Amino acid sequence: MNQLYDFKGTMVCKRIFMLTALAVILSVFNQALAHFQLLYTEEVNLDKPTTLDMRLVFGHPLENGHVMDMGNPMAFYYIHKGKKVDLLATLQPITWQGASNKAAAFSTQVKVKRNGDYIFVVVPAPYYEKSEDIYIQQITKSFVNKAGMPTGWNEPLGLKTEIVPLNKPTNILAGSTFSGIVLSAGKPVAGAELEIEWINGALDLKSNGFGSNRVEPPPSALVAVTDVNGVFTFGIPRAGTWGFAALGVGPDKEYQDKELSQDAVIWIHASELK
Repeated sequence: MNQLYDFKGTMVCKRIFMLTALAVILSVFNQALAHFQLLYTEEVNLDKPTTLDMRLVFGHPLENGHVMDMGNPMAFYYIHKGKKVDLLATLQPITWQGASNKAAAFSTQVKVKRNGDYIFVVVPAPYYEKSEDIYIQQITKSFVNKAGMPTGWNEPLGLKTEIVPLNKPTNILAGSTFSGIVLSAGKPVAGAELEIEWINGALDLKSNGFGSNRVEPPPSALVAVTDVNGVFTFGIPRAGTWGFAALGVGPDKEYQDKELSQDAVIWIHASELK
């Protein structure tokens, strides 16, 4: 029996069966709709001080394909042991090469010295999707750890919407599962739909583009749905970087007099068991 905790510290005992906590289906939606805000660095488990080379890209990583222009983010920072470090001024504009087009993106270099968890957050400017006549804003989290010391990876950050991991997000084993809680304004969201993507082929950070060593993606998007407590669980079939986007769960529903899909995104890393 798994033991979950609410955010007031009260223990809640609950059995999680894959068939009830997980709904992974072949979506009827075309995979091209699966926009994903990337917040990526190659190494997420560090054993010594280093400078992270990071990329912020808005695209379709599972397709290894089309990319969209990013505007200047509204916020970009990391949280380390409860301290917020603003990184917005470190961003440098770049051009990212997709399979068939180029788009505006950002790079940054971030020094990591102290042990513990570094929770990176980007709040991008809303993106206008002309084909759907809506705006999309994907509030995104990713994680880096130094020296294996846990210092808050499972704590909510008080974002408008976010996914709080229930497994250490830098240390998932391929073939195991990943679970998270979807929050909107700090409260769990039941029945939230999540699109799931895997970075298909290593990103080329030198030339700023998707890599060529891709595999054929599934014909439709992978989708999970949260249970009554806002929890989802997904079986991780292979190593690499996995993204989860809870669609339209944020409290903000309009932007510039148009519909806004305010999404929560989280990126995790899965390794092969050696």
